[in-house]
Amino acid sequence: MKKLLGISLIFISFSSFSQLFIAKAGETGFYSEAPLENIAALNKQVTAAIKVETGDVAVKMQMNQFQFPNKLMQEHFNENYMESSKYPIGTFTGKIQEQIDFTKNGVYNITAKGIFTIHGVKQDRTILGKLTVKGTSLTLVSNFDVKLVDHKIDIPKIVFAKIAEVIAVKNTFVFEMQK
Repeated sequence: MKKLLGISLIFISFSSFSQLFIAKAGETGFYSEAPLENIAALNKQVTAAIKVETGDVAVKMQMNQFQFPNKLMQEHFNENYMESSKYPIGTFTGKIQEQIDFTKNGVYNITAKGIFTIHGVKQDRTILGKLTVKGTSLTLVSNFDVKLVDHKIDIPKIVFAKIAEVIAVKNTFVFEMQK
């Protein structure tokens, strides 16, 4: 119920008269390659939606849902870097730039322009991806980099060699048409 309410709130601006695709359990992962230690985490509870008529896209995630192989890394991520209690949600709201025929199966290269918000900092972003249309489902895969400095995420000097300044982010969303 809580998850459904969260999905509803982020997509409130999407008209009920529009065809809507929703991903209720998308995945966002990130990877930090640094000289002393590589760090990877995965969040499998990301929600997303695409409004067919307008190409509007919205993504929402709870930052504390990222799972790490090491619980200490997870604790440091939430408390020291992302400050997840202060900035609990990450979002992207934007628009697909290309005209996609959602009734025709195929793979489409897409560009979404919008606002990416993490750690309380909003940033204009252009994100590239591949959208696969297959019947009444869509799969969206996108990869992009996030510079920590762009979102005011500080890295203490003592752990500077353990955390990359640029983090590789990978997303996979499987959408189902809402009736």
